[in-house]
Amino acid sequence: MSENVGIESKTAEISGLQMFAELVTELSSSTKTNDKLQSLVDYFATAPDGDKVWVIAIFSGRRPRRAVNSRLMREWCLEIIDIPDWLFGECYSTVGDLSETLALLLSEVEIVKPQNESLGFYLEKFIDIEKEDESIKKKFIVESWQQMNSKEKFVFNKLITGSFRIGVSQKTIVNALAIILGISPSAIAHKISGNWNPVTTSFNELLGEDVSVTDFSKPYPFYLAYAIDDTVETLGDTNLWQAEWKWDGIRGQMIKRNNELLVWSRGEELMTEKFPEYYILKDLLPDGIVLDGEIIPAVDGKPLPFAILQTRIGRKNISKKQLQEAPISFFVYDLLENNYEDWREKPLSERRKKLEEIILPVNNKAIQLSPIIDFNSWDDLTELRKQSRERNSEGIMLKRKDSLYKVGRKRGDWWKWKIDPLTIDCVMVYAQKGSGRRSNLYTDYTFAVKDGDELTTFTKAYSGLTDKEFAQIDHFVKRNSIEKFGPVRTVKPELVFEIAFEGIAESKRHKSGVALRFPRMSRWRKDKTVGDINTLDDLKEMLKMYGK
Repeated sequence: MSENVGIESKTAEISGLQMFAELVTELSSSTKTNDKLQSLVDYFATAPDGDKVWVIAIFSGRRPRRAVNSRLMREWCLEIIDIPDWLFGECYSTVGDLSETLALLLSEVEIVKPQNESLGFYLEKFIDIEKEDESIKKKFIVESWQQMNSKEKFVFNKLITGSFRIGVSQKTIVNALAIILGISPSAIAHKISGNWNPVTTSFNELLGEDVSVTDFSKPYPFYLAYAIDDTVETLGDTNLWQAEWKWDGIRGQMIKRNNELLVWSRGEELMTEKFPEYYILKDLLPDGIVLDGEIIPAVDGKPLPFAILQTRIGRKNISKKQLQEAPISFFVYDLLENNYEDWREKPLSERRKKLEEIILPVNNKAIQLSPIIDFNSWDDLTELRKQSRERNSEGIMLKRKDSLYKVGRKRGDWWKWKIDPLTIDCVMVYAQKGSGRRSNLYTDYTFAVKDGDELTTFTKAYSGLTDKEFAQIDHFVKRNSIEKFGPVRTVKPELVFEIAFEGIAESKRHKSGVALRFPRMSRWRKDKTVGDINTLDDLKEMLKMYGK
């Protein structure tokens, strides 16, 4: 009893924003998932319900849009602290994060009156001022800065610029809520999915014990596979496994409920309007079903390269020409709901059988069954896997026939067996500081290949190396810089790297004429010099062979 009183008195002493700032500090200072989980459990146990909803929204991508651009915030900060712009630029370059730079520079500003507002107050205020005059925005932000400590300023700046990112997965949020509420993680994940608004949705409406999921727009949480980290033979009897092609598209769920058709991406973006090809399925699919599949470009049932899909991503209006040049189909591979009944607890073999009964009679190019690969042995499947690129596939999916449809990434029942990436040797020519925990290190690089006697840049990469390697390269960059352009340094072209990537496509936006899909550094080639790197002709040859 006394413990609870202690908690209540503590929370009464600090504002909602301060509680959130303390939470962010705790989450940022730990790399252990269990510590982050405990911090979230403690927060959800004590925070006001209104703020809890906003925290769920923030960590699931539902934060308000950017209310004020970075340039204005920089200008207002300079007015307050009275330093020249070039000095701000130097500070920003050193820190590597605008919100943190602002908070640090404003840390000496005297607090006029400590703020005592909730997190929700500020986030809703951001929405209110988004379309207001610059003077109104300035008054609100400057006055807010004058009421906050450094931690609060940092979080405030992150939220208002729309750049709030922290190393906490949605899974951890779900698990914390499950502990607090005594509800299964899968039920929590489903409740917080879909299209809900933290301004109009209360904590009880979202997650209350007596609240069932009645929003017909809601998708189910996706089941994700782990990459095979051993030989496929370790999976045992082939008869226990279903093999499918791993398509290179956008993972999605197609929902047909209440005579409405909705298409959600894995990132919970509602994408129905982006793909008008699917509208006809509203009249062809039965009511009360949810399908898991892949949004991919296809002609005559054959998948096309991902680059064709990219021509449609991000466009609000799709022209007739684009519909013709980049036709879209939905390749279905699982059934999550049938006749308004949740089928996720049924075995895959049963879900697949019913899926075939539903989809095959539709007979429309906008939707088709993703085929099952027929194989008799692991050797057979290994040979078939070699056909992946010519099928515009990333490899093979392996799923136990008796597997249930789980939530999130789970080991054991679903595996992805991707083909080996394409690789090319190149030299680093530019370096830029990273972000987050790497904001003080040069970790973002631009690479070039030989083009005759010149070097031509062709890609950027910032992942794939160890922390020790990044530290060594940072040391090299600082001592071998040729020129400096803002945060970017030109370096001596001496360090050779092997870049791995999943695909290559023609590009008019890049000087090299090519664009790589998912480039990353697979090896630091200390055994090679700049004379050993690949050429632009090599890239163009790869484009001919594997062009997407």
